[in-house]
Amino acid sequence: MLTVTRLLTVALLSIGLAGAAFAGKERPNNSLKVTATAYNSLSRQTDSTPNIAAWGDKLNPGMKAIAVSKDLLKQYGLSRGSKVKIKGLEGEYVVLDKMHPRWRKKIDIYMGKDRRKALRWGKRTVTIHW
Repeated sequence: MLTVTRLLTVALLSIGLAGAAFAGKERPNNSLKVTATAYNSLSRQTDSTPNIAAWGDKLNPGMKAIAVSKDLLKQYGLSRGSKVKIKGLEGEYVVLDKMHPRWRKKIDIYMGKDRRKALRWGKRTVTIHW
């Protein structure tokens, strides 16, 4: 019985140490289904500084950037600069903007000044990986 207790103690400590290695960091291979919309660098969609994101990053057409809902920052470990793959789209997108707190499980894909492209995108459910 003592040996079993020791083995369980060692196993639980190992699991705890492995979990502690990821504390406060992004965990590899996370994925989540989210609602995805698109936005542009247009003052009527943002504010008087449409090329400046929430953390002060300058957005330029052609960048692969996204804004994320604040729950993705708090509960899922995404942060400014996180690299995200969006299933169905090529390449990696960088988290450079954040959305109003009312949104949940949502991303906004930056599409420069191409309003038509954003309208064609519309609203979709996608899976993101980070």
